[in-house]
Amino acid sequence: MASFTPTDEQKMLIDTINKYASNEVRKAAHEADETSTLPLEVVRKGWEIGVLPAGLPEAFGGLGEYSAVTNTLAVEEFAYGDLPIAMAVMNPALVGLPVQISGTDEQKENLLPALGDPVPPHFTAALLEPGIAFKPHALKTTATRDGDKVALNGVKCYVPLAEHAKMMIVYARDTETGKIDGYLVEGKAEGLSIGEQEKLMGIRALPTYRLNLNNVRVDVACKIGGAAGTRYERLLSHSRVALASMAVGVARAAFEYARDYAKTRVQFGVPVATKQAIAFMLAEMAIEIDSARLLAWDAAWKLDAEPEVDVTQESYLAKEYADKAVLYVTDCAVQALGGHGYIREHPVERWLRNARGFATFDGMAMI
Repeated sequence: MASFTPTDEQKMLIDTINKYASNEVRKAAHEADETSTLPLEVVRKGWEIGVLPAGLPEAFGGLGEYSAVTNTLAVEEFAYGDLPIAMAVMNPALVGLPVQISGTDEQKENLLPALGDPVPPHFTAALLEPGIAFKPHALKTTATRDGDKVALNGVKCYVPLAEHAKMMIVYARDTETGKIDGYLVEGKAEGLSIGEQEKLMGIRALPTYRLNLNNVRVDVACKIGGAAGTRYERLLSHSRVALASMAVGVARAAFEYARDYAKTRVQFGVPVATKQAIAFMLAEMAIEIDSARLLAWDAAWKLDAEPEVDVTQESYLAKEYADKAVLYVTDCAVQALGGHGYIREHPVERWLRNARGFATFDGMAMI
C-alpha cells in the first residue's frame, strides 16, 4: 500500500526549497517576466540545493538516492516560487535523467558526472514540434540510418536554453522502424540552426527557441540506449509527472495568494472571504489542488515501485487532470482579486498565463 507521508529527509528538502522559492524566487519573478530575462544567479542558487546531484549513482559523484517521489515533491516547491525559474533549475534533467534511466554505460560515464558540478551543465532537450495538435507518438522529425551515422531532419520548438546548450537530446522517428528514440546532439553540430528566442504568452523568463535540423549527422552510438533503443514511453511518463507536479505548485501559489487577499480585502464592512461565492470558489480550488497532487504522487510512487512496468496510464491521467486544475485555479485566483487580478503588479495574472501553457509543455520538464 502506498504511503505519501514524507520522510524526514523529504521534509527537510521541501522546507529548504520552500524558503528558496519564497525568499529568492518570488522577489525575482516579476521583473524576470517583465523583461523576459532569466535571473541566472537565482537559478544557480536553486541548482545548489542539489536535487539532481543527490539522485545520481555514487559511481558518478551522487548520493545514489534517486526517487521520483522526492523529485516530485521538489519540483512542486520550485514551481510554487515561479514556473520558468523552476524549469530552468531542473533543465539539466532533460538530458541527465534520460541517460540515467535509459542510457548506455558509455553515455552515463560521459554525461552524468556533469550533473554533480556546482554550476548547472548546459543541457537541454527537443521534443515539441510546431503545428496544430502535436502528438508525441507521431513526431515529424526523422532519424535516417546511413552506415555508422544517423541523419536527423525536422523542426523543433519550445526548446529551453538552447542558445547556449552544449549537449541536447533530440527526439526523432526512425524512418525504417517508426520507433521514436532520443539522440545526443552537440549544440554546435553542423546542420543545426537555432532561431531567435520565442515570444510566448507565459513562461517569458525562460528562453525557448526553435531548432532546425537539416541533415544533422550523429554517430549511431549517440542514440540513447544504443542498440536497445530509448525507453521513450518511460521518459514520457517521467515528464508528465514532472509537469503535473509543477502545475500543482503554480496552482497552490495562486490559491494561497487569492485566499490571503480575500481575507484582508474588505467590502461592505466584511472580508470578501466571508462571501459565499468567494468561500465556495476557494474551497473548490483547494479540492482541485489536492486531487491533482494525489494523482501526481500516485504516478511517481509507481515509477519508483515498478521500474519495469508501464506507468503511461497513471502519468497521463495525472498530467491531464493537473493541466485542467491549474488553469481553473489560476483563473479563479484572478476572479477572487476582482479588478486587481488583472493588474500586473499582482502575480495571479502571470500565474494564469503560465498555467495556460501546461497543455503544450510536453517534454519540457522531467523528474
